[in-house]
Amino acid sequence: MKRISIALCVIFTVAAGAAVAGSNTTYNFLRSDVGARAAALGGSFISMTDDPVSIFYNPSALATLSSTQVSFGFFKHLLDINSGYASYGQEVADLGHIGAGIVYVNYGEFTRTDELGNKLGTFSANELALSVGYASELMPRVKYGANLKFIYSQIAEAASSAMAIDLGALYKFDEPRLMVGFSLLNLGTQLDPYLSTRESLPVDFKIGATIEPEHVPVLLNLNFHHLNETESDFVGRFRAFSVGAEFTVSEEIQLRAGYNNERRRELKIGSSTGLAGFSLGAGVMFDQYKVDYAFNSYGTIGSLHRVSVGIAF
Repeated sequence: MKRISIALCVIFTVAAGAAVAGSNTTYNFLRSDVGARAAALGGSFISMTDDPVSIFYNPSALATLSSTQVSFGFFKHLLDINSGYASYGQEVADLGHIGAGIVYVNYGEFTRTDELGNKLGTFSANELALSVGYASELMPRVKYGANLKFIYSQIAEAASSAMAIDLGALYKFDEPRLMVGFSLLNLGTQLDPYLSTRESLPVDFKIGATIEPEHVPVLLNLNFHHLNETESDFVGRFRAFSVGAEFTVSEEIQLRAGYNNERRRELKIGSSTGLAGFSLGAGVMFDQYKVDYAFNSYGTIGSLHRVSVGIAF
């Protein structure tokens, strides 16, 4: 317990020091959901287990992988933005679990003009983040993990890069059947700014829990995001939350639903929000393959459809 207390103190101290990150950051694509399963749960994925996509949410969850697994997906975002990811995780005997993941975004082509509006051709914009992670068991019930992350962004001839680390921990309770997770993501600095001014990375301190009610085949999630960011009042610090539920219908089928409160607030246009922030999804498993689908509503702006494929070896 003493080691657990020390570890938590370190995480909270670093998170508090990262509060200056606020919202004036770059590389904000790192805040987007990765994978159809996580997206269907509204992004409440910090304490989910046995999924290689967890490397993007809580690296310590790599230590819960029951086999070598890969996962990948591609989807078209709003405004013809293309995005995708790939992740991998496996156990190494006498060492622990290792993993890797990549996320990329292609924003398409834009028309280049001069100050008078004359067309000068086109330019493109792309971003990616490459992570390598390690996770292990600190003691029974406690997992820990960390990622080393390289970030790259390019807009026309301007480019920027950065290095960051992700830290995470998981604690398992037997009664009730509960998993509690902590993660501190994108803690680092720019190596090269776009121009001459260095910008902060989107540091995100998250806390989440997953509970499995007795005799009910469902996982219920509650996550709090951006706890490191300064708010005007105490309650405001907890407005960025998400909830999710994953129902196991059979050994082959899972149904999911989620809600992201921060996304709903950000997508409010006038007095209208529609179904912004709500999500639905499903997973189908056969042999060692798994296909996940997610629908995310952006209210009056539109909606997103994601498909991911996972393979266990």
